[in-house]
Amino acid sequence: MKNTWWKALAVLILVYVVLQGLLGTVPRQPILNESIRNVYFHVPLWFGMIILLLTSAVYSIRYLRKGQFDDDLVAVEFANSAILFGLLGCATGSLWANFTWGEPWPNDPKLNSVAVGMLMYFAYLILRGSFDDEQRRARISAVYNIFAFAVFVPLIFIVPRLTDSLHPGNGGNPAFGKYDMDSQMRMVFYPAVIGFTLLGVWITELRVRMRRIKAILED
Repeated sequence: MKNTWWKALAVLILVYVVLQGLLGTVPRQPILNESIRNVYFHVPLWFGMIILLLTSAVYSIRYLRKGQFDDDLVAVEFANSAILFGLLGCATGSLWANFTWGEPWPNDPKLNSVAVGMLMYFAYLILRGSFDDEQRRARISAVYNIFAFAVFVPLIFIVPRLTDSLHPGNGGNPAFGKYDMDSQMRMVFYPAVIGFTLLGVWITELRVRMRRIKAILED
């Protein structure tokens, strides 16, 4: 139980978030209407993705410092989980954009920056598959992973703020929290960030275990 309490917590939080997200009361805002419920899903997925990418970069740094292959294994699985969250974030964002902006992927700096960032991490996975030597693959991938995270953060958080953007919180537009998110929504939003992040860690843990078992069987 000592090692599984956080998994039970993740399940409870996500059940609460889903129920409140679909059935709870939300502010009635022009244009957004009921689509504001997506705040509980789209935004926490992106927060979770950033946390998972940061953790992946930390493990890549650990690998470069200590040279332990297990750190490289954990780094790539955190990146895999983060990419999954990123794809879900893009899907929920496109659905939202279609209702509020009239098309699923308008020509917007924030969305285009996200697309470039996701392609960078797809390239990370392709890079890993291009080396047969494990040590060389781990070393080069670790360096690329650290570089990718260092570029990804300003790419999606800073660059869109310097230009005109439809996305809330960018290009002079106020973020949701300033005008739209009341205290009741925060009671769901913040747990959602925690719940989705714990889910990402759980998925990563399962994949890491599978990779370790596979390595033992191959040896």
